[in-house]
Amino acid sequence: MRPIKLDPLVFLPGMMCDARLFAPQIEALSRDRAVQVGCLAGHDSVRAMAEAVLEAAPERFALAGLSLGGIVAMEVIRKAPARVTRLALMATDPLTDTPDMAAGREVLIARARGGRLEEVLREFLPAQTLAPGTGRAGIQDGFVRMGLEAGAEQFGDQMRALQRRPDQQGTLRRVQVPTLVMGGAHDRMCPPRRHEFMAQLIPGARLEILEDAGHLLTQEAPGASLEAFRVWLSA
Repeated sequence: MRPIKLDPLVFLPGMMCDARLFAPQIEALSRDRAVQVGCLAGHDSVRAMAEAVLEAAPERFALAGLSLGGIVAMEVIRKAPARVTRLALMATDPLTDTPDMAAGREVLIARARGGRLEEVLREFLPAQTLAPGTGRAGIQDGFVRMGLEAGAEQFGDQMRALQRRPDQQGTLRRVQVPTLVMGGAHDRMCPPRRHEFMAQLIPGARLEILEDAGHLLTQEAPGASLEAFRVWLSA
């Protein structure tokens, strides 16, 4: 009997993050399917990031994005809906920047390029947007390490992409594949009510709010997020 061929899975990491953001999930899920992590570096617009993801991705694939990765995932499915077989959106937002938000990003870009990147990264992802507990500081430190390795130029590019990102409410209303919307109960950057809003836009979407997680939910609640992925991938 021939084994069932499972769709490849493409993860898209958040702002200044890389494959380490999904390390527990990659280890578990790659045992029975191809898993790759899209690269969002080297571009300063969501559209360019989505084009790069599509160029590197398999012909058809399941797509999971967290934070900035979720924003890019929405653009990917807008551009190429026939190629995406399943969609998972985590700790993310379909709305555009307000003028105040865009102006605030300019200040952060200038400080990061002026040699204060570590300070800016800790402000961008404060401990308070992660779940409380003994692991909070270590998870924030891990984010800062990834960000420092990525560098101030990438920080500027990705902040510019966020400033100019398109509104994707219409895109979400047109999604026709099994979709998981997952957030952390302690996420102040993309709070649960934003995930409830997204789930209401997407026909048939399943909403998961992880009680012991904040913005970096794949690291804060690796077991719960992995279980949610397994259910989503088998739907």
